[in-house]
Amino acid sequence: MLDYPALAAVSAVVREGSFERAAARLGVTPSAISQRIRALEDRLGGIVIVRGQPCLPTDLGRKLCAHVDQVQLLEADLAPALAVEGRPSDPPVTLRVAVNSDSIATWFPRAAARFAQATGYLLEFIIEDEEFTADRLRSGEVIAAVSADPGVVQGCQTIELGSLPYLACCSPDFAARYFPHGVTEQALRAAPCLRFERRDGLQSRWAMENHGLALDAPMHGVPSTFGFLNFSIAGMAWGMHPSMLARPHMAEGRLVELTPNTPLDVKLYWTVTRLHVSALRIFTDAVRSVARESLKPPR
Repeated sequence: MLDYPALAAVSAVVREGSFERAAARLGVTPSAISQRIRALEDRLGGIVIVRGQPCLPTDLGRKLCAHVDQVQLLEADLAPALAVEGRPSDPPVTLRVAVNSDSIATWFPRAAARFAQATGYLLEFIIEDEEFTADRLRSGEVIAAVSADPGVVQGCQTIELGSLPYLACCSPDFAARYFPHGVTEQALRAAPCLRFERRDGLQSRWAMENHGLALDAPMHGVPSTFGFLNFSIAGMAWGMHPSMLARPHMAEGRLVELTPNTPLDVKLYWTVTRLHVSALRIFTDAVRSVARESLKPPR
């Protein structure tokens, strides 16, 4: 049998980032937290927490935290049937979810709000590029993810939600300076563009799919959806923007498309752990409902 007080200590340290804050959350001393984790590591024969600022889980620690999250969900689901009430000191159930920044900035908050209102659960979001959110699920860091990855994740179900359309946009002044004759290979090579982080390939994908051109341009790294908008509006670079965010600025003349009517659709999927608990069914229903209202339907 696993030592669940020790697992709770591991989970609290990972969530709070330090032994002191974890102790305050669980209502014990930092020394008690340290003793529990040390005893667990001795029993398992491996390190579960890398001490630091903040403290971080090892691969084994992440797996244990995922197990604790699933146990909490199962216990919360059983409580009404057993007529068991949580103690006032019990922390509320928190679900960790990986979501791409553009979904957080557009359609996903409505789904999250519906779930939180229906269940009273808390949510903790891991922000990641949509191409890699499923990796967070595979590593055990999260219990569900919005992803562009349709691949199978062991122990999970994957549901296609629809597509989020993107537009290649820049300010009118930027277009006049760098693209006076439209999108050409020479112009694309000279014009600075934005990318969310090093693995972000949307700009390159748009250039290849719409113009057959390989993108080899100066790139600004901006890990923020609204940073993309603000820097594009300011005339610093061009980038790929969710259509629902870009179009109001296009209507006001602050943004223009590099090439009119060349959207890039990114398919999104909801991948969620296969636990038979009501909370995940409620969450999945909320995500699918809002996706139907907001995204381009699956083909």
